Amino acid sequence: MHSKPKFRIMMVDDIQANLDFMTDILSEAGNYQVIGTNNGRSALSKAMAYPFDLILLDIIMPDMDGFAVCSKLKSNPRTKDIPIIFLTSETNQESIVKGFNLGAVDYISKPFSPEELMARVSVHLNLKQMQESLRDAKEIAESATIAKSMFLANMSHEIRTPMNGIIGMVDIMKQTKLNAQQEEYLKIMETSGESLLTLINDILDFSKIESGQLDFEHIPFSLEEVLNSTKILLDYKAKSKNLDFKYIIPDDVPIQLTGDPVRLKQILINLTNNAIKFTKEGHVHILVSLVEQDDSLVHLRFEVEDTGIGIDEENIPKLFHAYSQANLATNRKFGGTGLGLAISKELSRLMHGEIGVSSKPGEGSVFWFTGKIRKQTDQEIQDNQAHKNEDTNRKCRQLKVLLAEDNPINQRVAQINLQNLGHEVDLAKNGSECVQLLEQGNYDIILMDIQMPEMDGIEATSLIRNIEMKSSNQKPIPIVALTANALTGDREKYLAAGMDDHLAKPFKPNELVEIFEKLIPDFYPE
Repeated sequence: MHSKPKFRIMMVDDIQANLDFMTDILSEAGNYQVIGTNNGRSALSKAMAYPFDLILLDIIMPDMDGFAVCSKLKSNPRTKDIPIIFLTSETNQESIVKGFNLGAVDYISKPFSPEELMARVSVHLNLKQMQESLRDAKEIAESATIAKSMFLANMSHEIRTPMNGIIGMVDIMKQTKLNAQQEEYLKIMETSGESLLTLINDILDFSKIESGQLDFEHIPFSLEEVLNSTKILLDYKAKSKNLDFKYIIPDDVPIQLTGDPVRLKQILINLTNNAIKFTKEGHVHILVSLVEQDDSLVHLRFEVEDTGIGIDEENIPKLFHAYSQANLATNRKFGGTGLGLAISKELSRLMHGEIGVSSKPGEGSVFWFTGKIRKQTDQEIQDNQAHKNEDTNRKCRQLKVLLAEDNPINQRVAQINLQNLGHEVDLAKNGSECVQLLEQGNYDIILMDIQMPEMDGIEATSLIRNIEMKSSNQKPIPIVALTANALTGDREKYLAAGMDDHLAKPFKPNELVEIFEKLIPDFYPE
């Protein structure tokens, strides 16, 4: 049978009789290993040599007083966490406060009773044990979080890589001549691909919410365009059920806003997709209304109204909790991650709004959310429109692009997209080939995959930047991380490695154009 582990206690007192008295008291308890010393310098030496659980420290000693010993112990990383109880006949408030300020956890006034000594020692050893248990639990939780993040990062990469091929090729095929039947088949593929991508994004977004790292942009956008693109995306699903599907924006609602159109659209897609999913016949309408506004902000209410199956009142509280759906039968019949509404709730909160639902079984539901969004000024509206008109009338120049990508399908998707945009493409199958081709040719930009054999994208970027630094006349080439890694922190990691921007797979051709506009000053020749 194993004996109970002993606590190791050091007592520091220049009077031997006091050391003997305390040793007798603590030794009788049977679970303490007691080490005594009669001066401060010896105490410091022993504290560095042995891991103590508690130190009982006299204040008044000839060579070095207790305050000086405590100060040195607390300033050393190896000993700073050892609890210190002062032993003192000094009962004035100034001495007591000084001891606590130096880091002591308690003090015992001399003379003291055996019961008081045992009680105070026991309390602080138990506290230390609790702190260590909490620290261990925190480390375990952090390890689990790291493992979860690594799993999500790998899952994201592995799923997004083939999704890039599917969605990329659908976009490319849409630009070719198709008959009506082929267009229908392609629309089914596109809708299914976008739905799968939404599920992937829901899982990743919820991970970001849990870690408090969800991004929220503030850029100019058109409310009309957000609603119209939501309708276009979900139109096929609604038409397949013969549903009346439309959105309504009253005239008093400001259209030109500044915020995060992607996140706003994400809530609308989550709510509208659910409405279509649970509606067999009738309609799904998106309604926007003005709650209030001032000179700079508009408070909007969005409602998604359907004539679907409705929700029992007792199931409504479950809806906005992660991984929850109304019931198991709903899950089996209609599917879903159970994350969409929880994410929508967090996104509406980030918009300084709320989310809710009213519903009657068999009659339908109205899911609603509110948000406060900044209005664009008249000058901003004019400038944005002028910029759009300018872009429409401008022709870009042909770029020479170096594409570093090891996946054959993703190579082809990127090549076709770039060539369809009018650009010339050279291919490198890994980071090493990318560096070699760059030394041989004159390129405008590099699209760099991250996970590649022989030399990955980060290593290749570092090598390229080192070569550029050594060359006095070589201008740094823009390098864009073109990758299936899409977790929070990935973009920052790539920028820190010397890259200029980040484009997550699967990507759209217009996203490539936006990258070129941003990173290549003469993309539009004068």
